[in-house]
Amino acid sequence: MRHGRRTILVFCLLATLAGEVFAASKEPPIGKPAPDFHVTTFDGTKLSLADFKGQVLVVNFWATWCTPCKAELPMLDAYYKAQQKAGLKVLAVTTEDSLPPSQLKKLAAVLTIPMVRLFRGDYGPIKAVPTNYVIDRAGVLRYAKAGAWTLDDLNDILVPLLREEAPAI
Repeated sequence: MRHGRRTILVFCLLATLAGEVFAASKEPPIGKPAPDFHVTTFDGTKLSLADFKGQVLVVNFWATWCTPCKAELPMLDAYYKAQQKAGLKVLAVTTEDSLPPSQLKKLAAVLTIPMVRLFRGDYGPIKAVPTNYVIDRAGVLRYAKAGAWTLDDLNDILVPLLREEAPAI
């Protein structure tokens, strides 16, 4: 009987460790190529990571009920308007627990940045909103963090990347 309990205990320990390793592998590592993704925007456009080659991309996960998100989203939109000629792109990904897409269409229509209604890719689990990922011109993940940005954060993180040359294709 003791041997059976030890076997079960070892099995449970190994399963727990394997689960932690698997969960950790879901979060994309900074400094490595960004995981591919596929999105559908509110206007029906289908995009993937390859569509942003040579650009600096911010992927912003947000929710309608999130107070910091409500402040961050218009700031990201204004920042995008100011920096798009420098090669900045932004995707605003609404989380599943936000309002239904039909109620978000008005917001999607007034924003310059594309709002995403369907996101598929290994960028999770998203533990808090807002969560932002920054992918550089070469497709490398350079930033991944939960929490709202300030204008200083945007400048500190994005301006150096926007100044980098796009890699030769």
